[in-house]
Amino acid sequence: MVNGLVNMEVRFSSSGVFFLSLRANCLQGPMFILPSIMIAFYVTNTPVPEPWKIEIINYLTARAHPKDGGWGLHIEGESSVFGTALNYVVLRLLGMDPDHPVAQKARNRLHELGGALGSPHWGKLWLAVLGCYGWEGMNPIPPELWILPNWVPFHPWRWWIHTRQVYLPMSYMYSLKYSHPENDLIRSLREELYIQDYATINFSKHRNTIAPADLYHPHSLLLDVANHLLGAWESYVSPNFVQSYARKHVYDLICREDENTEYCCLGPVNNPLNLVARFLVEGEDSYAVKRHRETLHDFMWMKSEGMLANGTDGVQTWDTSFLVQAVVECELAEEPEFKEVLIKALEFLEDQQIREDCPEMDKCYRQQRNGAWAFSKRMQGYTVSDCTAEGLKAVMMLQSIPGMPKLVGDRRCMDAVDVLLTMQNSDGGFASYEPIRAGPWMEHLNAAEVFGKIMVEYSYPECTTAVVTSLAVFRDRHPNYRAKEIETTIQRAMGFIKNAQRPDGSWYGAWGICFNYANMFALESLALTGHTWENSPVVKKACEFIISKQKDDGGWGESYWSSVKGEYIHHEKSQVVNTAWACIALMNAKYPNRGEIERGIKLIRSRQQPNGEWLQEAIEGVFNKSWYVSRLCEYAPSLELTFAVVPSMISYPNYKNVFSIKALGTFARQYEYIKG
Repeated sequence: MVNGLVNMEVRFSSSGVFFLSLRANCLQGPMFILPSIMIAFYVTNTPVPEPWKIEIINYLTARAHPKDGGWGLHIEGESSVFGTALNYVVLRLLGMDPDHPVAQKARNRLHELGGALGSPHWGKLWLAVLGCYGWEGMNPIPPELWILPNWVPFHPWRWWIHTRQVYLPMSYMYSLKYSHPENDLIRSLREELYIQDYATINFSKHRNTIAPADLYHPHSLLLDVANHLLGAWESYVSPNFVQSYARKHVYDLICREDENTEYCCLGPVNNPLNLVARFLVEGEDSYAVKRHRETLHDFMWMKSEGMLANGTDGVQTWDTSFLVQAVVECELAEEPEFKEVLIKALEFLEDQQIREDCPEMDKCYRQQRNGAWAFSKRMQGYTVSDCTAEGLKAVMMLQSIPGMPKLVGDRRCMDAVDVLLTMQNSDGGFASYEPIRAGPWMEHLNAAEVFGKIMVEYSYPECTTAVVTSLAVFRDRHPNYRAKEIETTIQRAMGFIKNAQRPDGSWYGAWGICFNYANMFALESLALTGHTWENSPVVKKACEFIISKQKDDGGWGESYWSSVKGEYIHHEKSQVVNTAWACIALMNAKYPNRGEIERGIKLIRSRQQPNGEWLQEAIEGVFNKSWYVSRLCEYAPSLELTFAVVPSMISYPNYKNVFSIKALGTFARQYEYIKG
């Protein structure tokens, strides 16, 4: 364990940000982000450096499906039209010849899938912006939705933040119907992407043409009716002055998003969309376009396979918080060899706390953020419940260490608590960015087709646990600050945790894979509130579930298909990350049988490398709200929802190190000796 920490210590940068070789802040996984950035660069005349072109082509070549040559929704997914069409476009935009074997194989797979006509909504939009799809083949995204009164139950301000901020610039470009000017490459792509002659395609007949491999979330009857009515409104009713006013309002919101995030934007999906919108209005030499070009570089990442686009502009705050907690909980924070690096980490966390709310935050529908921590860095500017909680907890843990400077004052810790107390939902749980603003019925209006559960926020065991544990640590240090509210918040949150437990004793994880991830968090919060194996049927049932999934080699291994199907699916091999999560959960629960835990610990130890690290294994993370549909039906049993919820998987390369260290340290603290 100490060897692992020594290895990780030298991986802190001079600014205190934790990183590990080339993979430290590499959140690879989604395969639709790189095409969004490259198409945006192309249509805005943004140069792509020659080394980038080489390495992006290398990455896409390495990540092509080994048998059929296509690409899926994420790096471990099956080939789809969405992934194959857009990544094929990237290869061509970057200079690959259409007769290159990689291009030929990918194009053949795309044609086997029916061609680009089967692209889902988001894919159709990017192809239309590029000039390779007709705007008349798009289901409507009218900007007029944004000028509806705020009390309207389906107003976009009620949508989940990632959906809201993606459809905002999409609606702007849809209203303009802008396509990149035709040239030889565009004309060639038009013929390569389709199995029909491009000139003969009646795109208006293909608004709802989606390849079976891409249709993860079929249209509801309500959405089809809404699309029909909105299409009629656009074609026959909407006055030009209304459309003009709506576009102006939407553009103002786009500008506010840019300014509130210093042009980082929420993430790499809306950032390139905002870039195109600002380019169309202000030109390629504008300050806004220049800043977008700069911040989009932050999403690009170089690794052994080539250059990819990350799912965020880093995981700096998130990973640093977990690493700090692991060191403290292992009782190694007072060791002289770690002091300097922990001070740097504290300095980083102090610097990254958000210190002001958005100007006129009600006008841009933003959550309170003064005192919060974001997922990556302060510039990004978005409150996240668990990032704020874990950041606050890491700061308080560090500042309780003798000899550690107190850089974050009491008032600033209280500011973080103030933010968290605004975020609890009516069910007692906590969502990700904001409290729930609309009911699950809104999922009937999900137009993305390729993602499920993206329309509104939901309460999550992981986010809820993070807040509970943070508030508990804060309360120990500041027992008189908002004491009654904190106690009520914790009690309501624990009610949610207990109610979210499934009949088999598990919790479903929405942000990691999957049951092992959520079980660890849930049992941590239960332990902090006095619930253990000895006195809690809830905890005992959870431990029995965990033990039932242990593999013959002593480890745990869970496939990402658990997130897709909503049931525990074993990975063919034990995974270090899953094993660490399971062991931590059992130790938090004070599970009495040491033997099962020790077998897991032995597996973790056996896979540690001579330099102290653990190697990357299967994908660990989840994005795009993969809470299984059965949970949704529990909240809204009147909804007959038959679609599958298919998440986008994402890698967290530091998890294998951070949680392995935490598991080893916790085991040593409970059963062995760390010092002496």
